[in-house]
Amino acid sequence: MPYTATIIPVMIASPGDVTQYRASARDVLHEWNYIHSAATLVALMPVGWETHSSPELGSRPQELINDRVLKDCDLLVGIFWTRLGTPTGSSVSGTAEEIQKHVQAGKPAMLYFCEAPSDLRTVSREQYDALQEFRKWCESQGLIETFLNADEFGLKLRRQLQVVLYKSPYIRQAFEMEKSRRNGFGIPTAIQGPPPDEISALLASLGPEACQLLEAAAADKTGLILAIDLLAGRVIQAGARQFGEMEDRRSMAKWDYALSELKTHNLVQLSHGSSGKESVFELTERGYQVADRLATSGT
Repeated sequence: MPYTATIIPVMIASPGDVTQYRASARDVLHEWNYIHSAATLVALMPVGWETHSSPELGSRPQELINDRVLKDCDLLVGIFWTRLGTPTGSSVSGTAEEIQKHVQAGKPAMLYFCEAPSDLRTVSREQYDALQEFRKWCESQGLIETFLNADEFGLKLRRQLQVVLYKSPYIRQAFEMEKSRRNGFGIPTAIQGPPPDEISALLASLGPEACQLLEAAAADKTGLILAIDLLAGRVIQAGARQFGEMEDRRSMAKWDYALSELKTHNLVQLSHGSSGKESVFELTERGYQVADRLATSGT
C-alpha cells in the first residue's frame, strides 16, 4: 500500500580508505527503511559526493560538494581509519570540511573511528598524524565512537542511529516542520497515515528478543533482568525465565544485544544491587510504558 514519508538525507563523509565501511553504512540505512519507514513515515536516504555530485566548473571542488550535496543533508555519518583526506585550501581535508560545516549549521554528526590494525607499509605517516589531530578536535566537540571491524561498526550504527533519530532536537524539529507542511497543504489523512507517537515508534525499533526480555521482566513483580557471568557460561534471566543457552556464546550474543537495546533506549537501568560479575537491571517507568503497549498490542 502506498504511503508518503519524510525523507532525511544522510551524508556519509569519509576519505578513500574506508570503502567497505561506507558500504556498511548504506546497508544499515537501507535496512532501517525496510524495517521502520512504513511505521514511522520516515525514510533515510544515503548521500555522498561520489553518488550525488556532478561535473561543474566555476568554484573549488569541495565548495561545489558543500553547496550541491552537503547543504541539504540533515544528518552526517563520518568514518575514518588511517587517512584524513586531501586538503581543500580551506580545511585540512574535504571530509573534515564537510563535518565542520555540518556541525556549524547545528546539525547532528555521528563520527566513527576504526581501530583495526593496518599494514604500516601502506599508511602515510603524514595522513595518520593529521587524522589524530582532527580526532582531538572531534573529541573536544562531543562524543565519538570506535570500532574494530565491519560487523561491530554495523551493530553500533544500528543502535546509535535510533538514539539520534529520537533524541536529536534538530531531527525532531525537522519532523515537526514536515508535519506542519503536510497539514498546511491539506494532504488527506488516508495518505498521511496516523502520526506515530513516541512509544509506538520506539516499539517498532526494538528487536523481538528485546521485546521478550521486556515482557518477562514487566510480568514479574520485581521488574528485574539479571545478567550473570559464571564459570560455565553466561546467564540472562528476567522474571522466572532464562534466555539463551548458557554455554553457547552464539546463543547468548543475541540476548546480550537485546539487553543493550533496552539500555540504549533507557527502558532499563542498572540497579544498586549489582556487584562483581552480576549485573542487575530494573525497568524504568518508560520501560513499563513500552511493556504495557506490548501487552495491549499483542506484538
